[in-house]
Amino acid sequence: MVEENVMDLVEKGLMLPLMEEFYTIQGEGYHKGTAAYFIRVGGCDVGCHWCDVKESWNAETHPPTKIDRIIANAEKYSDTIVITGGEPLTWDMGPLTEGLKAKGMTIHIETSGAYPLTGVWDWICLSPKKNKLPVDDIYEKAHELKVIVYNKHDFVFAEEQAAKVNDDCILYLQPEWSVRDKMMPQIVEYVMKHPKWKVSLQTHKYLNIP
Repeated sequence: MVEENVMDLVEKGLMLPLMEEFYTIQGEGYHKGTAAYFIRVGGCDVGCHWCDVKESWNAETHPPTKIDRIIANAEKYSDTIVITGGEPLTWDMGPLTEGLKAKGMTIHIETSGAYPLTGVWDWICLSPKKNKLPVDDIYEKAHELKVIVYNKHDFVFAEEQAAKVNDDCILYLQPEWSVRDKMMPQIVEYVMKHPKWKVSLQTHKYLNIP
């Protein structure tokens, strides 16, 4: 009975499978260099073979945590919150984001867009994946499109995705970390030929911070 009650709360977004939470510097995209509190939620079925947080995939390995506790921890550190995963939109983000908003926080999400958008967001970073494409609605709401470049075909995929976002969405190409030395020259050349794109780097890895 207790377990059933917990699962009901998870379904309602009142508890979430929390993998980790930490205060650090945003390393990627538009807000790189900004201090932010990260909330990493477990659960993802997108299955990118190069994912560097595969331990986030199985939600059952991460304890369901009451969102009140998550919010209380977050407000100790920062008024800028980044919710990531895993794939956070696997779960209903409404209750968590409403609670954070009630504390006056600015809330960002990093998502593949594979599930319908829930929650209240100040910044949406859409990072689409070939394995499980974004739902249509999120393209018009994305503030930033971040395409991970693992091979040459990802440039084609990037253009396909860029054609779907709104005109104000900022476009980023980011090398997958394990092939950065190989792909970075190609990204630089591509951005110089197609300057609507910008280069994004995982600067936190260069800085050796979480």
